[in-house]
Amino acid sequence: MTKLVTFQNGDDVCAGELVAGIVRERIGSLPNPEGFTGREFQLDEVNLLAPIQIPPSVRDFFGFEEHVKTARGNRGLSVAPEYYQIPVFYFSNPSATIGPNDAVKPPYGTEKLDYELEVALVIGKDCSNVDVRDAWEYVSGLTIMNDWSARDLQFQEMAVGLGPSKGKDFATSIGPYLVSLDEIEDCRNGDRHRLEMEARVNGRQLSRGNLGDLFWTFPQMIAHASKSTILRAGDIIGSGTVGTGCILELRPENTGGWLMPGDEIELEVERLGILRNRVDN
Repeated sequence: MTKLVTFQNGDDVCAGELVAGIVRERIGSLPNPEGFTGREFQLDEVNLLAPIQIPPSVRDFFGFEEHVKTARGNRGLSVAPEYYQIPVFYFSNPSATIGPNDAVKPPYGTEKLDYELEVALVIGKDCSNVDVRDAWEYVSGLTIMNDWSARDLQFQEMAVGLGPSKGKDFATSIGPYLVSLDEIEDCRNGDRHRLEMEARVNGRQLSRGNLGDLFWTFPQMIAHASKSTILRAGDIIGSGTVGTGCILELRPENTGGWLMPGDEIELEVERLGILRNRVDN
């Protein structure tokens, strides 16, 4: 396997594999397609969509300790001791999943739109009560994820003790590819992968980190998420924001402010590609 994609050719939505700038159409749907139709398209002939169009579920974790420390420290808060006891996550909105080059429409009323630089995995087969030692067996691949956030809405609702909900459920970008684990085996260090991560706004680099800095590993996330429930093929599990990976951490006064209509955000992760979106006018 290499880089799996979902693409649109005319009015048809297809599954494929990207090889040297050519999309080879596959029979079946991601994340476990089998066989080829024999049709090939140049990459510039097709429109890449989110690798998983409407995932069964989207769970986003708090995997990076640096992000948690900085984001909470900016508000005068310390890290809750429970953070070091269990990997925690929230459920996002599967129906709001968008792909590379899609426009992001901010929710009504927000004045504090933010990006979040993350990596996500896609579950490849149904599983339950997964042992952390076996967790990679259930992973179809990795992709880039932007967990868009309306910070003013998010903190208003979370002050009540629930959420985030409306501050998050308007858009989650994933893509451009779903990269199988064998493609990044040489970057693996135990249960972590050393992959450089970068975020740019209008071409200006704001964030830089590394996937290898995860405090909670992906296998630990899978084991926790699958306890006493079923994970379905196509489920998305997000890493959480890498350290420095959002305006909230960096502070808007240091970045030129919150995101505005017309801004182009590029998230680049080594070996996983570039996920590019523009804020809708």
